[in-house]
Amino acid sequence: MLHLLETFPPDRLAAFVAAGLVLNLTPGADVMFATASGIRGGPRAGALAGLGVGLGAIWHVSLAAAGVSAMLAAWPGALAALRWGGAAYLLWLAVNSWQARGVAAGQGATGWQALRRGALTNAFNPKPMLFLLAFLPQFTAPAFGPVWQQIVLLGGVFGLTGTLVTMGYGIAAGHVRHALARRMTVLNRIAALMFGGLALRLIVD
Repeated sequence: MLHLLETFPPDRLAAFVAAGLVLNLTPGADVMFATASGIRGGPRAGALAGLGVGLGAIWHVSLAAAGVSAMLAAWPGALAALRWGGAAYLLWLAVNSWQARGVAAGQGATGWQALRRGALTNAFNPKPMLFLLAFLPQFTAPAFGPVWQQIVLLGGVFGLTGTLVTMGYGIAAGHVRHALARRMTVLNRIAALMFGGLALRLIVD
């Protein structure tokens, strides 16, 4: 698959990376989740939540390359099930954060929990899947090689840049948490509201 780098036009790849970075840097659901995780558990939890989101993106890229995403997109019931499942999970996280009291710095979610939550939250969100279906094909062409391989390549690049950016947001939020460790109850409530807002956004949008 690396041979695509030789046949893929550099200007098109550069345009794709630039467009992807603009989208990555724009705060969205992934960034909000990593930020809430960083506030809740510190820089390490925020970074691993961002990494988990990246793992969820790999799942969506794989579905898009295999053509599964297109089939799911044509089945409203499947999208609704994913949306409600993801919303329920986010609401569960919101309740846990809201009920937490004065957790000392560094005692939030463990690294594994943050990683798992990030992956599950992204995997249960149908929006990245639909976005990739609309975004990636714009930069592919049969002349460059098998389209599914191009989708894997471009999706991998987009997922990598998105993961790094999201981890950065999570780490930054974690440092704010350390600076305000004495006000952890307030920060936990903020994280809960962010998780709840994500759940509402997933259901309503």
